[in-house]
Amino acid sequence: MLAPMSTPTPTNPTTVLRSYVAGRFVTGSGPGTPLLNPATEEVLAHTSTQGIDFRAALAHARDVGGPALRALTFAERGEIVRGLSRLIHSHRDELIQLAIANGGNTRGDAKFDVDGASATLAAYAELGAQLGASRLLLDGGAVPIGRSARYVGQHILAPRRGVAVHINAFNFPAWGLAEKAAVALLAGMPVVSKPATATALVAARMTELFIESKLLPEGAFSFIAGSSGDLLEHLQGQDVLAFTGSSDTAATLRALRGVVHDSVRINVEADSLNSAVLGPDVEPGSPTWDLFVADVVREMTQKTGQKCTAIRRIFVPEALAETVLEALRERLGAVRVGNPALEEVNMGPLSTASQLAEVRSGIAKLRGEADVVLDEARAPVGVPAGKGFFQAPVLLKTARPQAVSAMHQHEVFGPVATVGIYDGRAAIAAELVARGGGSLVASCYADDRAFIEELVLGTAPYSGRLFLGSAKIAGQATPPGMVLPTLVHGGPGRAGGGEELGGPRGLSFYLQRTAVHGDKAILEGTLKGALIDGTIKPA
Repeated sequence: MLAPMSTPTPTNPTTVLRSYVAGRFVTGSGPGTPLLNPATEEVLAHTSTQGIDFRAALAHARDVGGPALRALTFAERGEIVRGLSRLIHSHRDELIQLAIANGGNTRGDAKFDVDGASATLAAYAELGAQLGASRLLLDGGAVPIGRSARYVGQHILAPRRGVAVHINAFNFPAWGLAEKAAVALLAGMPVVSKPATATALVAARMTELFIESKLLPEGAFSFIAGSSGDLLEHLQGQDVLAFTGSSDTAATLRALRGVVHDSVRINVEADSLNSAVLGPDVEPGSPTWDLFVADVVREMTQKTGQKCTAIRRIFVPEALAETVLEALRERLGAVRVGNPALEEVNMGPLSTASQLAEVRSGIAKLRGEADVVLDEARAPVGVPAGKGFFQAPVLLKTARPQAVSAMHQHEVFGPVATVGIYDGRAAIAAELVARGGGSLVASCYADDRAFIEELVLGTAPYSGRLFLGSAKIAGQATPPGMVLPTLVHGGPGRAGGGEELGGPRGLSFYLQRTAVHGDKAILEGTLKGALIDGTIKPA
């Protein structure tokens, strides 16, 4: 039985994170990198990967974990994923406390991350049960290709024979790990998970729980606590790489030799200037109006605006602009910033000092082209003077959103957004959304169906997901920034061009599509594990 990782406190700053590779926990050599509490700047832990043999780690995953997973059916893999979901839920409070300490999360923000992790795993466990006792999937139905009905073709999806390397961002250490791992494990590929080092405490504890539970076959899950070193130099043609982070880093990854020469598959989720559009038909005080205001404030401040799906650009019709600005100024001005461990605090710090510096630099860029609506200095609650990486909400506005560039080109990864005032026409609003160069999600708040239809047609090519907020669903709508396991997550252009989740769609990244054609009876016999009711049908 593994000793549980102690929850770091100011009096216990000596926690050392361990990687889990080649079937054992290992601690890197050297002083390592410190992990901080971003509210107090106190050291919580250290971690290092110096001396770890990453080539051997990948080989172990391929040679041991891969065969073990592929020997299982989708239903059996789904039960493993279900067990991991329950494990996270049973240790929910412990993981939440780690997220508060290491991530600068309020309890609500930490719950959003941890509960999102267990919910996504549970969703893919259900999908595994639906796919049943097969080890490959059928992609579409059989296609006659000969003179008789005997000669047919069939596309199949089978697990690739490599390893899935996951590089996750700092803002969702639980959800980021789980959403990628759920899909890969269900598809039958072993996982090597590498979280952002600065906020890795939650992911490290999850790994300890996973391994202690013995739910996973040997080699099915590995964990890198710290720098990835030369890990990516050892990727091979059957491997896949899924990355969440900056577009600059993504460009570097796309130039890896394995990606360029060996066709290692890569999925990227990168920068995203997400938008919220308010329709001219919406009346202040209506359910649609209230939903719009609540969503904008939530998406700007949840996780201190450190969400890839946060709203960065807000487009409002000229007739409603002053009312919108006043409502947002009032709501954002009431946000209490400070130590997220305190119940009265609504928003914690940014995760790192470098994030704070980047956010302040980005605000300066936006202010060069927009007017300030709200940007006030606030002493954080419950924090030693001068400590912590705090940034209060910032709201800007421009009456010329078609003439400026910064709001459409520069993502400020914090509690910052710019209001752009437009003339109320859907075509103009769609053009403004498109200027962001591609986003993970765009939102439309309106009840006028003609306006909604025109906006959807104009924004869909530039958006991975569209949220349509209206009066009839206001009481049950999920926030636009919530990533749902049943819908695809990703976006075109600036957002990385990738696609994750989406229920069964997410599995295709980890499966090889192959066309098989021959005698129908032989095909049905060969593919019997994927048959439904004895005939070849899509799963």
